[in-house]
Amino acid sequence: MRYLVDSFTWIEYFMGTKRGEKVMAIIEETGIECLVSTINIAEIYSKSLKTDGMAKAEERRVFITSRCAIIEVSEHIAVEAAKIDVELKKTVEGWSLADSIVLATARDKKAKILTGDKHFKGLPEAEMI
Repeated sequence: MRYLVDSFTWIEYFMGTKRGEKVMAIIEETGIECLVSTINIAEIYSKSLKTDGMAKAEERRVFITSRCAIIEVSEHIAVEAAKIDVELKKTVEGWSLADSIVLATARDKKAKILTGDKHFKGLPEAEMI
């Protein structure tokens, strides 16, 4: 199984919540391929800087990138994300361009999005925690 691990999921993981425990069990399972978008790295790093400082942000970045393949936002992903963004903003309240990039990345890499973010609820690409 291939998962793109969303920012929401990583935050739960680092906070040690019940959802975070589910994430730990999934990403440590044998045979799981873990992906992370550069947009997720930016979101997690930013949140960590605001709440816990530079050292913790760096520690979390290193942790994530040592466990996941990093997926760059390519031109193809950017264009697909723009299409997704225009469409889903019509029906999903609070949908963001970052959400669109994550979804476009998951589609491109044929991965499930491991998330608890309500914006992804009901999408076939999402596996809600």
